[in-house]
Amino acid sequence: MSGFVEKPEPLQVPGLVHLHTGKVRELYQNEAGDLVMVASDRISAFDWVLPTEIPDKGRILTQLSLWWFDQLADLVPNHVLSTELPAGAPADWQGRTLVCKSLQMVPVECVARGYLTGSGLAEYNESRTVCGLALPEGLVDGSELPAPIFTPATKAAVGEHDENVSYEEVARQVGADTAARLRQATLAVYSRGRNIARERGIILADTKFEFGFDGDSLVLADEVLTADSSRFWPADQWQPGRAQPSYDKQFVRDWLTSPESGWDRKSEQPPPPLPQQVVDATRAKYVEAYERLTGTSWS
Repeated sequence: MSGFVEKPEPLQVPGLVHLHTGKVRELYQNEAGDLVMVASDRISAFDWVLPTEIPDKGRILTQLSLWWFDQLADLVPNHVLSTELPAGAPADWQGRTLVCKSLQMVPVECVARGYLTGSGLAEYNESRTVCGLALPEGLVDGSELPAPIFTPATKAAVGEHDENVSYEEVARQVGADTAARLRQATLAVYSRGRNIARERGIILADTKFEFGFDGDSLVLADEVLTADSSRFWPADQWQPGRAQPSYDKQFVRDWLTSPESGWDRKSEQPPPPLPQQVVDATRAKYVEAYERLTGTSWS
């Protein structure tokens, strides 16, 4: 069992219809049929959406995504129409709201990996493959791969695991042409992001994208290259053969699995609230990633 520890009641805003509550985002539709995405400060770990929020997290994710969309605009179009606050929306939505095109979403998590870790490492240790792709012998946690790979996953409901699948399975589900376009776009965007991050002293180990169709045009959607959707490692601390320091919610995971939390991950009990020092340390990592990548200070 997993999901929300305390599922929030979405705000009702005149002129907007609430469509969905995700782990982090609330999704609405306006009267023109456009989607309105509002990034909350919620944080998830181990398939649970925790009861404690990380201040500013939703704004940081939104503003970093907007920065990346600008860096990637020549590679692939994106779904953002406006950052203007809808009439009647609460002031707290400022900076965390995107008005977006309504797309025909492709039901695939498009994952690119340039380094071996996480679920990819677990599969590699069993079979020397990731999503059915054969990899060389001798790789360890944090190893750089010979070339970036496309390792898709099926999208899961809140509280359930995405499941890694082969490229052939994606082609079977969405068609060979769409699968090829997803792979090409995913690897192109990852490569651009990896190069930009590397210039700023950050390793982009892996990341996931979501795409949808606007007519025949493949469009990048949701968030992009944030600390929620990517593994960012400080390049000067990279050391294959161990877990890497990272700009993400590792403080949260580490505390939840420590004796101090008193939580048993294997139980069906929801995780407890986070202590203030974990909240502060996690927020600081999100801010540091934003500032190092964009070259601007967070205020």
